[in-house]
Amino acid sequence: MWQGLFLCAALTLAGFGISVLPGISQSGVSPLVFSLLLGLVLGNLPAARGLAGAAKPGLGFATRWLLRGGIVLFGFSLTVQQIFALGPKIILLDAIVISCVVTAGYFIGTRVLGMDRETTLLTSAGSAICGAAAVLATESTIRSRPAAASMAVATVVLFGSLAMLIHPLLYSVLHVSEGLYGVYIGATVHEVAQVVAAGEAVGPEALTNAIVVKLVRVMLLVPFLLIVGQWWLRRQAAHAESGADGSAVGEAARLTIPWFAFGFMAMVGVNSVITLPGALHDTLILGGQIGMTMAMAALGFETRIDKLKALGVRPFILGLILFVLLVVGGGAASQLMLGQL
Repeated sequence: MWQGLFLCAALTLAGFGISVLPGISQSGVSPLVFSLLLGLVLGNLPAARGLAGAAKPGLGFATRWLLRGGIVLFGFSLTVQQIFALGPKIILLDAIVISCVVTAGYFIGTRVLGMDRETTLLTSAGSAICGAAAVLATESTIRSRPAAASMAVATVVLFGSLAMLIHPLLYSVLHVSEGLYGVYIGATVHEVAQVVAAGEAVGPEALTNAIVVKLVRVMLLVPFLLIVGQWWLRRQAAHAESGADGSAVGEAARLTIPWFAFGFMAMVGVNSVITLPGALHDTLILGGQIGMTMAMAALGFETRIDKLKALGVRPFILGLILFVLLVVGGGAASQLMLGQL
């Protein structure tokens, strides 16, 4: 355990160090981005292969618990008043993004690219909602093959990381308000930590809006799983009746609920009614940022370029199509619905 945590801590410290270097600190690029890239480079070095086994428990702890703990602590950065200020259109925007991306992704993947239904649905869910967390939650609901989940996670990590790097660059050329751009980031970037990195690179108002919009997307994972789980079981039943090969229909779908999202909202509630001492408040926020940065370092270290190549090209084509749909369609929807923000 300690080897992986020490590795994440070292990459996090290096990421923070790079972010404050002269010439880089003015760019506004988050330490999360640098820690992710450092982890990706280090993890693919031949010398690091022997470390991967010993570090795996700590890396898993970072990507699961430190990430979620960091998001919960980030709730101290927000108040209920800020959330209400964005208005009910945020929920509608997120619902439209999720519905369009999942529907288009499933149609393109199965009908155009000829992919299997499991990989297509998992890739679409990861792109539409919250990256790898949505992939794993959906996988546990539909009981898919492990290979399908691995492919889907690889695509959302790749294009989510690309989105995290591209969005801050697009901000300088799109000439929209920082608050609206934060909504755009939250509605279109894959992973929660990637949303935080992209929003922080743009500015504090963008970061605040981005994380709120993103957490609304994460919370919509619950109704998504309920709907998709029932739809999937009905399709499996229909395939079984027609004699088609499929997974067992009688198995009950398991619902994975993103409790960290509710923890985040609980901390927002606490921050809205209780005024904490300044030093404690800042320490909690910094602790959340460190936790998320360590998670991103672990995510980068565990990403293998050779494994990405071995997964095949069609899932990545679908991921690219959904990435473009999110960037273009999500931007248009954000502008149409919240252009005055």
